[in-house]
Amino acid sequence: MRARLENISPKMQGRTIFGLSINQTRFDSLWHYHPEYELTYIIKGNGRRMVGDDMENFNEGDLVLLGPDLPHTWIGERSSTTENNIALVIQFSEEFLAPFLSLIEMKSMNELLTKSERGIRFLKFQPIAIEKRMLQIIEDTTIKRVTGLIELLYDLSNKKYKILASHKFNIIKNEKTESRLNKVLLYVQKNYRNTIKLQEASELIHLSNTAFCKFFKRSVGKTFSDYLNDLRILHACTLLIETDKPISQVATESGFENLAYFNRVFLKKKKSQPTIFRRR
Repeated sequence: MRARLENISPKMQGRTIFGLSINQTRFDSLWHYHPEYELTYIIKGNGRRMVGDDMENFNEGDLVLLGPDLPHTWIGERSSTTENNIALVIQFSEEFLAPFLSLIEMKSMNELLTKSERGIRFLKFQPIAIEKRMLQIIEDTTIKRVTGLIELLYDLSNKKYKILASHKFNIIKNEKTESRLNKVLLYVQKNYRNTIKLQEASELIHLSNTAFCKFFKRSVGKTFSDYLNDLRILHACTLLIETDKPISQVATESGFENLAYFNRVFLKKKKSQPTIFRRR
């Protein structure tokens, strides 16, 4: 998927590590990439995370490591309480790690960073400890920032994790199409629970329906309708888990006009019927 290049260098100001704490009413960033690695931990908030061609719901405790130039975004749900969404982010350059990766002791960390080229979500770790260690790295200005990050990455290399983007996903950077694709993705994110016609999406970037379908498939790696259904099924899963709403209502509120079609798409995407998924 073509994405917007984010220039982190000015923020780093010559440093090899840049860290920040994000505190917003809602996570809402454009689809983007950058040449630095990125470790992101969600303290509070939930929504949808997109990494390459992978799309998943995220919640508090989501810990993800991204390799260089891998397109990504977190789209959060607006909080129903007065609490903001909070995340910790650490970005670091390849140059920072290069001197260490040739060491035999760093074999597991080297493998971790290689696999992070498609994005990694860590499955089992101690949330409180991760939050504390990342905050220390972000706030420190001494050599402990460097040693702290190396130790954290080394420890994470021995944790269980899941690869996010598929091997079918190819990183393609083309600034010419970045703004057009971001315009479509933002529109879909805001309106997927409503009826979206192909013509509406095509007109956003002044293409014919045929040209738009080719452009989207080439950029995203999946068809427009498949991408739209992924978003809707993710929302439906949230409703099935968190509410007792009837299946027909879940289908409607997720953007499906036809219950039979919803059941068919749900079975294809989740390998389960909605009622069985809810019971599980």
